[in-house]
Amino acid sequence: MRATSLLILLAGLAPALLAQDKPATEKPATKLVPLNEKKTILLDKPGGRVLLKTKICLKEGVLEMLACPRQTKEHESILSFDGEAHLVHAALLALGAEPGGPAKFQPKYVPPQGQTIDIFINWKDADGQDQRVPAQRWIRHATMRYFEFPLEKVPEGVVIERKEDSLRYDEFNKYLIWFGTMTKTQREKFLAMSEDKDYQKAVKSLYEQGQPREMKADFVFVGSKFAKLDDGTERYLAQDGSLICVANFSDAMIDINVKSSADNAAGLTFEPWTERLPDVETEVTLELIPRGLDKANEKKEDEE
Repeated sequence: MRATSLLILLAGLAPALLAQDKPATEKPATKLVPLNEKKTILLDKPGGRVLLKTKICLKEGVLEMLACPRQTKEHESILSFDGEAHLVHAALLALGAEPGGPAKFQPKYVPPQGQTIDIFINWKDADGQDQRVPAQRWIRHATMRYFEFPLEKVPEGVVIERKEDSLRYDEFNKYLIWFGTMTKTQREKFLAMSEDKDYQKAVKSLYEQGQPREMKADFVFVGSKFAKLDDGTERYLAQDGSLICVANFSDAMIDINVKSSADNAAGLTFEPWTERLPDVETEVTLELIPRGLDKANEKKEDEE
């Protein structure tokens, strides 16, 4: 990273770091130090975490992001964040997190690299009770899509209709097809149509493929990058949307460490777990906690 870019990242962060590095006799009034005027980015250096104040902006649809800056990609992000992405990067650096690099697709796929960041979601439920879950709990593998399984021919007795709740068959490519999540009742209905072993195998596969599965991937600190604009100023690219991604982007600040399509034509990999989310506009606090820094700091102190 160029020196000027690093200075931009660290600008305005020094007062917060000084406030949290005071001796025990001069403790700040709170360990949460705001890093911007809107107080949507809070640094907790003693606690080893960064807090982001966000709001839910999407409960259904395909996902590119867990969280994006406001007025960027709210149509493909669960959370909207009103703040400066480069300050989030700087705050993670202040905690000792190490950025890596984005996913590479040529000549072969290499997943995003960087410090693992554990992300927790905090909100108040309808009863006013505090809730806290890992971010993965709100994200599932896409179910609102077509699933397919090879089948040479449709057995006698199996009805293929152009209806929403019917199986479909691709005559040209020889695939049995189903859209969305198949219920157990639907599975049993389809299985009862024929005892053909290949058909039975296909139906069972379509049922399994469409069941909701929680995202298991870890988030990693990729680091995004700066680009020089025509007027000579530098812009931190994650500010344009790629703050915390669930699809691999070259300008991601935080991404997931598995291959995940960023191409709508290819079919995005994840969607919100709608039933687990509170209402749109619910205020949500994200905790970003770099994993393993406690042990790294202990080792460093021992070496000193």
